[in-house]
Amino acid sequence: MLKVLVADKFETSGLEDLRAADCDVIYEPDLKGESLRDALVRTGAEVLVVRGTAVGAEVIEAARQLGLIVRAGAGFNNIDVATASARGILVSNCPGKNAVAVAELAFGLIIALDRRIVENVTDLRRGVWNKKDYSVARGLKGRRLGIIGMGTIGREVARRARAFSMHVSAWSRSLTAASAHDWGVERVPTIGELAANCDILSIHVAAAPETKGFITREVLEMLAPGSIVINTSRADVMDYAALAEVMVKNNLRVGLDVFPSEPAGGQAEFLPQIVKAGGVVYGTHHIGASTDQAQDAIAAETVRIVRAFAATGQAPNCVNIETESPAHWQLVVRHFDKVGVLAAVLNKLQQAHINVEEMHNTVFQGAKAAVAVIQLGREPEASLIDEIAAMRDMIIHVEVKPL
Repeated sequence: MLKVLVADKFETSGLEDLRAADCDVIYEPDLKGESLRDALVRTGAEVLVVRGTAVGAEVIEAARQLGLIVRAGAGFNNIDVATASARGILVSNCPGKNAVAVAELAFGLIIALDRRIVENVTDLRRGVWNKKDYSVARGLKGRRLGIIGMGTIGREVARRARAFSMHVSAWSRSLTAASAHDWGVERVPTIGELAANCDILSIHVAAAPETKGFITREVLEMLAPGSIVINTSRADVMDYAALAEVMVKNNLRVGLDVFPSEPAGGQAEFLPQIVKAGGVVYGTHHIGASTDQAQDAIAAETVRIVRAFAATGQAPNCVNIETESPAHWQLVVRHFDKVGVLAAVLNKLQQAHINVEEMHNTVFQGAKAAVAVIQLGREPEASLIDEIAAMRDMIIHVEVKPL
């Protein structure tokens, strides 16, 4: 029975489905740091499921039995993927399952900023009627929305913008003219050009080393005065200090769901610097994915990943598998399907100091013979091939090919 430690709040339906998949589920949603490390050691869990909980090197290194970490969400920057990779631990996420929820929030912020809904409500609750000021709004029809990042979320934002009769432009590393046409957006070659030619800029790129500080002061200063800026992705993709200054100088309206150094827990005292800057800032509490629909979809995807891992040892949506194998040679061994054959072949390779990068063994009908395809880090000597071929009671045929 596969042991699964769920160390964050998780849908009841997901917990029930994991148990129905014959998993031993340990649900301890408040684990952090040392307590998470100790729980992994204590329970012997082979799978760890987290949402926002940080999974650092010290946690990963202590859990020798751990084989899979599932991030029940899209981003995985709370997991030390490098350490997991070095320990042979799979890391999977649930991309796209919260896309609609995040897109809905992004559009909620856009509409709220355009119509100044927060100030409307606040004044009404104070007993102030100010239709004169709040009647002034530009509206969304015909306005230019610029989207940075055309992953699943960016595409959902674009779909909603078209429903509002907006003109949609986009920049993304992977965006081609053909895909832009398919998605009904105008492809723009640089983010600077995108910022200079939009009324509303919405950011939807993942947190990664190459996107850190990606939205610079220079990009923000290209926005026309009075523009709207939306960030529902990650705080570290944007220079928030520059945003605060440009916001005040150019009268930008800003909608944010993410903040630098935001609290890790569900409740805390928190007053972001940008809120104190004096501009028009609408902020939500990192709730982009927090709808029942999104959480149900993420729970179902988590269960699918765990089921696949239990059945095959592999995991869908794995983010840390080497996409370009270091193997340059392939050893193809047709052999009799009996005990010790592969061990003998691998022993020969080990004695020759040749690393096996990948291996797959296929058994034929009747279980009399099989073929092993072994990818190697370097070319084996002809004498080694002769040694393997000489094991006549085990080996039918052996050959080596360059990749």
